[in-house]
Amino acid sequence: MKTNTRLSYASTTHEGGAADPHQKPITELERAVATCLLWEDTFYEKGSDLAARIATLCQEVSAEALAALAVKARTEWKLRHVPLWLVRQMVRLHKGRVVGDAIAAVVQRPDEAAELVSLYWRDGRKMLPKQMKRGLGLAFRRWDEYRLAKWDRAKAIKLRDVLFLARPKPKDAEQDALWKRLIAGTLATPDTWENALSSGADPRETWERLLRERTLGYMALLQNLRNMEQAGGDRALIDGALLAGAEKSWALHFRFIMSAKHAPPFAQALSDAMVASVSGLERLPGSTHFVVDVSGSMEYALSAPEVQATAYYQARVHGTDPTTKSRLDAAGALAVLLREVCATARVFTFSNRLVEVANLRGLALCSAIVTSQEHGATHLKAALDTLRAKIPTADRVLVITDEQSQDGIAAAWAPRSYLLNVAPYKPGLDVHHGWVRINGWSERVVDWLRWHETADAR
Repeated sequence: MKTNTRLSYASTTHEGGAADPHQKPITELERAVATCLLWEDTFYEKGSDLAARIATLCQEVSAEALAALAVKARTEWKLRHVPLWLVRQMVRLHKGRVVGDAIAAVVQRPDEAAELVSLYWRDGRKMLPKQMKRGLGLAFRRWDEYRLAKWDRAKAIKLRDVLFLARPKPKDAEQDALWKRLIAGTLATPDTWENALSSGADPRETWERLLRERTLGYMALLQNLRNMEQAGGDRALIDGALLAGAEKSWALHFRFIMSAKHAPPFAQALSDAMVASVSGLERLPGSTHFVVDVSGSMEYALSAPEVQATAYYQARVHGTDPTTKSRLDAAGALAVLLREVCATARVFTFSNRLVEVANLRGLALCSAIVTSQEHGATHLKAALDTLRAKIPTADRVLVITDEQSQDGIAAAWAPRSYLLNVAPYKPGLDVHHGWVRINGWSERVVDWLRWHETADAR
């Protein structure tokens, strides 16, 4: 049976709206990569099927295009596992330095080197190809003792295993000695929060020391707010750290929402941090009208497949489950982000109908979006028709959606009309009616909008 078959495209979305039947493979690949967490089950598609679809699409694009997408996904879109899956496909499909260079650029942390080997060995252990060794070797040469020790975990594939497999050449005697300590298991114990707490140090003193010394990573800060609260940590110190690190953080903005769910006492500081993270960005001129999808599929959990069904049920019956994250969280975070960089803005939601929400900021806007109406149908075209009748002269209309519309999409009427897609579903809506599609969850959406709108002036 042949497996490398021609790609096919449906004429409608899963919900029945008119779809684009002629997407280029690179376009569909970008759409899938920018909006998924590898192996996640989605509302309409199993995670394993999505991973297989990404692998098939990789066969249809050039090595150079695939390398560029993998690097962009890791460095600009702030994704971790999907870029590794892309370079794993490069190893399968291509040869030459482009493969090694892409691996070196994508593998940013030591644990990702072991994860890439694990992906390569999914079908059984085998020797690493030359360019995979080269790429991993280049990555190893960047890491100091602290980073190696921090990520030297007791996993099935250890860092020293990857070092043995890649066999990189150390750049000097000091690095040679470092790698020998890694092999021997004698790296200096790093001053991480995990090691400090496991040593028996006082939790409150530990958290406050790490915050004052600014040695606690921002993701670790977001993930440990509840622990800091339970330890009785200095609230002013924690709030200050949230604000200080927000602008340069690698955290996707829906992480702020998740942290607020886990640690409600810090909700205001997290809200302020979300706003502060884009405070230095230049504003987009004119009036912007946001239309955020709050249909049922947007509630589906972005989490491990084994808990998604339960999480989705809890969200539908009891309200949003605070232990899960969803595409609605991602959409709300993007609305907060973009609301801050627009000169003037109004925010609407759609599901069964179009509803305008209070023009708030930060987490209050996210809450207003989620509670604006019942999360049911996907009447996007009807919502846009209503908006056009209500506001016929908008400068910019920006729809944030998973593109699963029952009635398709109305023709664009604003001079700048965007469809911001937050899901990897195949196929996407037919946007050949004046809309420009953007895929992804990160703040780089703002950069792209500004670049796109100033193209004529360049």
